[in-house]
Amino acid sequence: MANPADFTVEDLPSGQVLRLSGNFAIASIGDVDRSLREISDAVCEIDISGVTHMDTVGAWLVYRTAKEHNAQITGGAVDASRLIDAVRGVDQAEVAVKPRSSSFHRFLAEVGGGVVVSITTFLQFLGFVGQVVKAFFSLLMNPRRFRWHAVVQHFDMVGVRALGIVGLMSFLIGIVIAQQGAVQLRQFGAEVFTINLIGRLTLRELGILMTAIMVAGRSGSAFAAQIGTMKITEEIDAMRTIGVVPVEALVVPRVIAAVVMMPLLGIFASLMSIIGGGLLCWIVLDIPPATFVQRLREVTPMTDFWIGMIKAPVFGAIIAMAGCFQGMQVKGNAEQVGLKTTAAVVQAIFLVIVLDAFFAVFFSEIGWG
Repeated sequence: MANPADFTVEDLPSGQVLRLSGNFAIASIGDVDRSLREISDAVCEIDISGVTHMDTVGAWLVYRTAKEHNAQITGGAVDASRLIDAVRGVDQAEVAVKPRSSSFHRFLAEVGGGVVVSITTFLQFLGFVGQVVKAFFSLLMNPRRFRWHAVVQHFDMVGVRALGIVGLMSFLIGIVIAQQGAVQLRQFGAEVFTINLIGRLTLRELGILMTAIMVAGRSGSAFAAQIGTMKITEEIDAMRTIGVVPVEALVVPRVIAAVVMMPLLGIFASLMSIIGGGLLCWIVLDIPPATFVQRLREVTPMTDFWIGMIKAPVFGAIIAMAGCFQGMQVKGNAEQVGLKTTAAVVQAIFLVIVLDAFFAVFFSEIGWG
């Protein structure tokens, strides 16, 4: 590099004088920096009149050397002096040090932040539910705006295409319930009560609950991803521009489809669980299918069936609204679609389980236990 940075040391009666010369820029001061650090004798003056160019890094090098030797900086152009004064001001400025917090305080801060986010999200979700209810009644008053073809399309996605996975899952759950129940009841010679366990548990709880969890993971996530993608591509803004209400066009058809299909999927799942449990009872416990069906009719009250049918549409509405709500919350970039889709599944499953616990207590209190 032309005119590289350099220095000389001159001994005077008043002390050593350090005379700098050349280009004091970041690209040319590497060797000079190491040499200046090796100077052990006291320097009383630093002359920068020979410096042809200086940047911020060079000014910091000169200021640091002067500070180490308590030397005076002389000579130099006006611009170089301003740079050195600016560096001196930064070095002398008071830096506010963030106080270190304990692990317990950080834990409390994270918990508090999580609680605030949860409450805020819950309140926003309640507001979204209100918008859906308002849009539903608005469509009742203006049925011509209702999109029947969208509802039928979501019937296919939520219900028909889910039959395979829901049926297989329910069939295997019925086998697991029967096998575990038979193993435990065999200790007391009461294998026949496995039928009671299968009938009441599948119709009352697991048939509907597992179906809801499966629909939340399958359809709820799809709702969030579809609407979230439409938010990013500004399709929802375009709908508002042409006078279409997004909640009416996108959310209400999905909610109706989930509400209608959940009871049907629940019935199908319960039947498949009973078939799976009956098959295992026939093979392992030597209980003929006719005896299994007769015993099932005797020990399973119709209230268990109606409890499942009451819970199913509520679960369907919660799953659909949770998915659509998280989809509407997407902002910014495509990464938000994945985050909100995950949040939709977690929120839907959490609300379904909380509501299931509420229903269990409620039906026990009214004598349907």
